[in-house]
Amino acid sequence: MEQPRFVIEACEAESMAKKSGLTVPQLLPTLVQEARSLARTPISNYYVGAVGLGSSGRIFFGANLEFPGLPLHHSVHAEQFLITNLTLNAEPGLNYVSVSAAPCGHCRQFFQEIRNAPDIQILITDDSNNNNCSGVSQNNGDTREFESFSRFLPHRFGPDDLLDKDVPLALEPHNNHLSFLYDSNSNIPNGINTPVCDDLKYEALKAANKSHAPYSNCPSGVALMDCEGKVYRGSYMESAAYNPSLGPVQAAIVAYIVGGGGGGYEKIVAAVLVEKEGAVVRQEYTARLLLQVISPKCEFKVLHCGMKSC
Repeated sequence: MEQPRFVIEACEAESMAKKSGLTVPQLLPTLVQEARSLARTPISNYYVGAVGLGSSGRIFFGANLEFPGLPLHHSVHAEQFLITNLTLNAEPGLNYVSVSAAPCGHCRQFFQEIRNAPDIQILITDDSNNNNCSGVSQNNGDTREFESFSRFLPHRFGPDDLLDKDVPLALEPHNNHLSFLYDSNSNIPNGINTPVCDDLKYEALKAANKSHAPYSNCPSGVALMDCEGKVYRGSYMESAAYNPSLGPVQAAIVAYIVGGGGGGYEKIVAAVLVEKEGAVVRQEYTARLLLQVISPKCEFKVLHCGMKSC
């Protein structure tokens, strides 16, 4: 079975658009149904797909995720998935988005963490009423116009209200200058001294150093390992409005799916969370709960870090 794709390279996007007689932005709504087919929604059976055009010319997919047995706030919205996918692929900007249903207030707020959020162009295809995700989008040659995101959130509250202008926002390079509080495996608590955990802990530290957490100053990262030994990492991403923030374990699950983690989550066999010691925003308990539900046999460890200057 062919592995689903979550990124289309710029040269392929240009070729696809040319063959269809479209511009690359006009190609986006024709791909929304493909994005919707990637959704995992066992609770609502409501599939949402989002397709974005980055400033590099690459096209990115996002889809919503739900986790039975957990509170609904653990869910990942399609737009959050899309932005996480951009981050995972070091995409510096987002210019256009096409989505199957109008973004909820939660997602409109989450978009505000991108520097040029009001200028992002968005087109809603209204495909979400058709829950049959097989087949091809009927929007080929769609003549509807993209609209500025400022129309969807005209009186926005965002980073400009809370942060200095030079603080990096989502999609911009981050380095939180974190390091472990322990110098060797022999000093790490909980008996963590295996090569597997050694790999995971440094990947989780990398994710924590890329975390966007300017409001709480509590960056964190998660690294997952599947049964084939592949590693996937995710970084915590905050919102100025707090509630739309995306946890590092959800971001790592997005990385798992984007990176080829087909089938169920039970293939995730190990996970490491890295976060600051004494953090006022802690990820340990919610990450442990989510992993226990989706992959009960997953070994989960937590390590603490601090600023390198300390």
